[in-house]
Amino acid sequence: MPLPSPDTPVETRWEGRFITVKQQGTWEYVSRSRGIHAAVILAIDDAADGRHILLVEQYRVPLKVRCLELPAGLVGDDHAGEASEIAARRELEEETGYRAADWRTVGEFFSSPGMVSESFTLLVAKRLTRVSDGGGVDGEDITVHRVPLTGIEDFIAAKRAEGCGIDVRVALLLAGGLLAE
Repeated sequence: MPLPSPDTPVETRWEGRFITVKQQGTWEYVSRSRGIHAAVILAIDDAADGRHILLVEQYRVPLKVRCLELPAGLVGDDHAGEASEIAARRELEEETGYRAADWRTVGEFFSSPGMVSESFTLLVAKRLTRVSDGGGVDGEDITVHRVPLTGIEDFIAAKRAEGCGIDVRVALLLAGGLLAE
């Protein structure tokens, strides 16, 4: 498919509360409405019983299955101009029931740049304290998994064998890098 020139007009084909379908020349893509984006949290629990990673599992309508993911949420969907760090703190607690004393922003990333313009800010959360059961809000039905880092590959393989979808960001756990710090 030929790339459109930068001055080719962008046409909105459909817009909802959360997504917008756009076309530029022959290129079709989806973007987030209202300038919202996402915050994704790599939550590392260094505890007496070893290093653990917090993962969440929830049903995802587009996939028609439950999906294993890093905790995450939208930035600015209810609070215009919200900072990624504020949304990440809120989402970590809502989804997992944990708060973090140490936060580090890794940077902005793009999920599927050939089809979606959505970006997410990846943040690393450490020095975790459990303050509630988590599970999300408004019927999200989130299952929280505190997985030992030494068994992460086997855990992911077992979830895949169960038919659970695996979010691409979970690949961060298999690649290492961020976990070494």
